[in-house]
Amino acid sequence: MARRTERIPRPPTNHPGHRYRATRRTLGALALTAAAALLPVQASQASQATPTAPAAARGGPCEGPVRPASHMAVEPCDTPARIIDKAAHIVPTKGQLAWQQREVTAFTHFGMNTFTHREWGSGAEDEKLFHPSRIDADQWMRAYKAAGAEQVMLTAKHHDGFVLYPSRYSPHTVEASPGSPDVVGAYVKAARKAGLKVGIYLSPSDGAELPHAWHAKWVEEIRRKQQEGKPLSLPERMALADGDQAPRGLGRFGNGSKVTERTLPTLVPGDDRAAAVRSGKLPTFHVQADDYDAYYLNQVYELFTQYGPLDELWLDGANPWTDSGITQKYHVAQWFKVIHQLSPDTVVFAGPQGARWVGNEKGIARETEWSVTPSTDDPWTVMAGGLPNDSTDPDIGSRAKLLAPTTKYLQWYPAEADVSLRPGWFHHPDEHPKTPAQLMDLYEKSVGRNAALLLNVPPAEDGRIAGDDLAALTAFGAAVRDTYGSDLKAAGPGPYTFDRIGLAEDIRHGQRVERFAVQARSGGAWRTVAEGTTIGHRRILALPGTVTADAVRVRVLESRGPTRLQPVTLHRSRPPAG
Repeated sequence: MARRTERIPRPPTNHPGHRYRATRRTLGALALTAAAALLPVQASQASQATPTAPAAARGGPCEGPVRPASHMAVEPCDTPARIIDKAAHIVPTKGQLAWQQREVTAFTHFGMNTFTHREWGSGAEDEKLFHPSRIDADQWMRAYKAAGAEQVMLTAKHHDGFVLYPSRYSPHTVEASPGSPDVVGAYVKAARKAGLKVGIYLSPSDGAELPHAWHAKWVEEIRRKQQEGKPLSLPERMALADGDQAPRGLGRFGNGSKVTERTLPTLVPGDDRAAAVRSGKLPTFHVQADDYDAYYLNQVYELFTQYGPLDELWLDGANPWTDSGITQKYHVAQWFKVIHQLSPDTVVFAGPQGARWVGNEKGIARETEWSVTPSTDDPWTVMAGGLPNDSTDPDIGSRAKLLAPTTKYLQWYPAEADVSLRPGWFHHPDEHPKTPAQLMDLYEKSVGRNAALLLNVPPAEDGRIAGDDLAALTAFGAAVRDTYGSDLKAAGPGPYTFDRIGLAEDIRHGQRVERFAVQARSGGAWRTVAEGTTIGHRRILALPGTVTADAVRVRVLESRGPTRLQPVTLHRSRPPAG
């Protein structure tokens, strides 16, 4: 998941929801009293590592109280204490808050690669190779719901550039495939029918749009490398396999075209939207763009206006051809501005007020996972949030990172942990799904570590999710519901026997806990049964064995400000069937 960034002038930041303020009463972070200690489950605050900065007279940028916001600039005059105070007041936007509450999203990789049995396509594949006998999107949604997903996300265009809806701006779409199936339309309709939120993946990289002359020379170079016995990369092997075929698009990716003023939507001959655009029923944007940026933004416009509302837009940063000398400079500040104007609450993966890559494709979050992260650039001007090392660092949001001299902004930027049910992202008949037990382990190491789980479940060539995949998803979903669907305390007074503990902060007020301990009482004596660092939206603590206790309490040992904890929950694990 290589990503690149660029510095571009910043768009306006007076967005709706830019300063989403949490108002609901805290559910429990008060210091324990002797009387409160008798309650079955409690939360306490043992110490405050950094108290909230005192209010001061309004004046310069480093005076006065810090107010909640989704992102803030770090001023040269900010003291270390004030920077930490700012971090304590970073809160999610309305869209981010709703997104984090949808803890599992089902990812759907389906497209040309499904039929060529590839992972990364070349962009030169004949559209007629995409020929599913049916698109049983309703069956997909049943499978996803069985796994507990609350949102789904479809690859409307992968790196090969093949588009799963009849776009007006590309010849390389399903419109040229047998039956001309509008996969995006069927997917969105089925998702909404099933009560699921909808996301779309639209790869910025596009092999179908590689310049034809460059591509022909590149294939010649690959053939020379092969003859010399040099190793070939995956994109090179795919290009060589299709070497006698030119890319199927119009040569707009990295073609060096000039940036000029363009109008969105760019109407095509006979465009069915012309009247709606003239009347103002559909919005119009004037942008500065080269050929490819105009193409990409027109597709973004199509997706939002024809298939919206969209709850998430996924911008993958991979570029398979960078090492071969072709790249495209994305004017992402303009992208973000257009997306926000089309849909202010859409969470943009790798975008501002969005979500970030967890740093691996294993579906595993860090033991210390912060939703509050530093940025070296204004998040509205770069992809991947301006995080150093593309989110792969083991430490993303510690005090040391926040106080580093390179930190220019603080932002709410929660993690999304992507992983595939199968070894590949696309369905291949010779591969097999993960077991329900493996999926349960990933759930606890993603959702249970303050990240959202993005679980890829690819349909097969017949347009259905395979039976063994469905069985694994169903058993996994049942195990999650059996273990975490209820709190053992709901059955009445203790003692309780448990091996899982659920913690959560009320993230409408930010993420503040830096270190905590959980203690259980048995026979009148308290003992520590678990310790940890961050909590965030949700923290699941898997104990090494069962514990029986009549009371449990949480001691917050370090924090960035007054903590607001949700009620603690207790659970007993149940191994998944199958």
